[in-house]
Amino acid sequence: MSQVNATQRTASVRRDTLETKIQVSLNLDGTGKSSFKTGVPFLEHMMDQIARHGLIDLDITCDGDTHIDDHHSVEDIGITLGQAVAKAVGDKKGIRRYGHSYVPLDEALSRVVIDFSGRPALLMDIPFTQKRVGQFDTELFWEFFQGFVNHAQVTLHIDCLKGHNAHHQIETVFKAFGRALRVALELDPRMEGVMPSTKGSL
Repeated sequence: MSQVNATQRTASVRRDTLETKIQVSLNLDGTGKSSFKTGVPFLEHMMDQIARHGLIDLDITCDGDTHIDDHHSVEDIGITLGQAVAKAVGDKKGIRRYGHSYVPLDEALSRVVIDFSGRPALLMDIPFTQKRVGQFDTELFWEFFQGFVNHAQVTLHIDCLKGHNAHHQIETVFKAFGRALRVALELDPRMEGVMPSTKGSL
């Protein structure tokens, strides 16, 4: 179930399975406001980076089987967020399409490059220095971004270039992801009504 407001580039998507019940509402042209209730605090901290640095208003609730582990909630939040972004961006006419960002945090440095290509692909290289940050399994970030990529229909390259603190590694990735999203989704006044592809569709 989803609702879209093309003028304001907003969307609301609900996704219910036997493992999770998720509601995502967003405004691509927001100010970075966010609200989360997911049962996965570290992921919420990272999604706040997406909202703040992407200037995306983001509201996410998730009732998931975290009594088993965080896997289903993290993956399904990525999926539902991808669906909501795809709905909000619409036909992609007028957007810049490509975005990239380098973000440092102390010793860590990450680069994220995104293309609203219509072709889902994830290439991610994060040499995690720890398997866990607190209780959070760092491997689940692959699941989050794979879910997002598949449903937002984007090509996404993520590289952590430097870093020995796993929290810093992850946070630079999410900040850079938010910034790259902001650039790619920005409306270019010189491209108003124009599809940013020689194919004529994305």
